[in-house]
Formats: sequence, C-alpha cells, structure tokens
Amino acid sequence: MSIRRPGSTMFVALYGELEPHPWRDPLVASSDAYSLFVARSSAMGWLTEAEENASGGLWGMNDAGQDPAPASASESRPARVAWFQVSPTGPVPAGGPSPVRAFLSCVDDVVARIGTVRLRAVRLLLPPVRDFGAPEGASSPWGAVMPLLQEAGWFADGDPRLRARVRVTLDGGRDPSIRAAASGMLRWMRQFDQDVFSCDEVSVTDGDDPASSAEDDDVVLEPAVIDEVWSGPARHRAVFHGTLTEWSLDALGWLAAFLADASSQHGVDAPLMLTASRLAEPGPRTG
Repeated sequence: MSIRRPGSTMFVALYGELEPHPWRDPLVASSDAYSLFVARSSAMGWLTEAEENASGGLWGMNDAGQDPAPASASESRPARVAWFQVSPTGPVPAGGPSPVRAFLSCVDDVVARIGTVRLRAVRLLLPPVRDFGAPEGASSPWGAVMPLLQEAGWFADGDPRLRARVRVTLDGGRDPSIRAAASGMLRWMRQFDQDVFSCDEVSVTDGDDPASSAEDDDVVLEPAVIDEVWSGPARHRAVFHGTLTEWSLDALGWLAAFLADASSQHGVDAPLMLTASRLAEPGPRTG
C-alpha cells in the first residue's frame, strides 16, 4: 500500500525564458505540462495511480502549468515559465535518496518536449526526509549519501566549460533548525570525494532580525510559493556558495538530494525551500 502523508509536497518552479517548439500546438490538451508530466511519470514507473490502495511509484500527481511570458520579465526578475507539484507516496528503499532527483529528471524531460529553456533560477520545495517512509531502524548512519556518490559518476569527465558558480538557499520558514545545522552540513559535505558540487562557504540569516529575512537572492522570483504547503513564510535561511559541475536540472536534482540528506543528518526535520540561481562569472580584469 502506498504511504500518503497529508501536507507532504514536492513543488518546483522554473524561471527564465522558454521558447516553445514551432511544431508544437499548445491547444492540444495532451501536450500541456500536466498531461506530459503524467505520461512521462507513468512511463518511467514513478507515478502512483490515483486509486485507493494503489501501490508502486514515487509520487501522486497534484498539478502543473506553463506560464505565459510576461512583458515585465528582466534579468533581475526572471519569469516563471513552468511549475509542477506532486505528493510523495513512498516509501523509498532503506538508505535510498529522496525522489527529488527523479522528480527533476521528469520535469526536465517534460520541458524539453515543450520547448527550449534558458534557465535562470529554480525554486524547489523539499519535504523532510522522514516523509519518504524508510522503515524504522533501517536507515544507514550515512543516510542516502552512498547511492548519491555512486550516481555522481554520471557527471564524471564532463565539459569543464559547463561548470557554473551557483548560490543555493535553504529556507526553513518558521523553523530555525537549518541555521544551527548549516556549518555542520558544510563540514559533512566536504568529507566526501565528489566533483558534482564544491561548496566554498555557507552563511545564515538571523531569524530574529526582520531585516535579515527580507528577500536577498540575486534574483527576485515571483509568484511566491504559498505558505500552506510548507512552513512559510520565508525567514530562517542558510546560503551555500559554490561550483556546480553543470547548470542543469540533472545536476540540480543531485545537489538537492545531497543537501536534503545533509540537512537530515544534522537534525533538520522540516520542509525546506531550496532556491538555486546561477551567478555571473567575473569579467576579465582591466588595467
């Protein structure tokens, strides 16, 4: 029997520009974001059917959509081009990573069917690892990191020109535990030999200072995710700066699963809002 936990949600929104394929007819219902996501999820064995006592799959479908390009989009305020929301049904195998990487892989395939995207930022709601239902006492002391380290081999020998400087924020909303966990998470991540994400530094906001909890991302992302699906509004944050092996949903899915496991290992048991944006490379020095 599938495990459904009320309030457990995975949500992702993509920001940037999306150029639809010229051969695609947006008026055909079977080719909208929702229908394509259901079809791809089902084909990959990731969809739990919306039936009582249904088994199998990683998530049940909630909703999805594609946003029209607004005239007001800019470099500092990129447009939301598509969004997807599912409910994890679990359980994942003991010691296995969260299904977030499969989720973003499915989103990547769907968006590629719709058009060509220039991705500027991603906002992703991560449920707590406990919501994925590993059997009691079956989890590894290393969490899900060992499978993730094996999966990191997929990115080996990548084109070094694709490496990207990124800023990744984990926001616990009203729950402050991410702030206390951040420095330990950084030390924990640095002990593993992997080349997908190299983290340079982490900083935290002061949740008791209203000024520090204001929107401080390099880009402003709207619309906001409603507070009811997580512990919002945004307040307690840890910000990680580093280098990602490539700026892609594939690599971001791996990183999200890695950060989810790191946070769980350090006592964070609340939904986290992950916001990832690509930083501009420094220009050549003059003079």
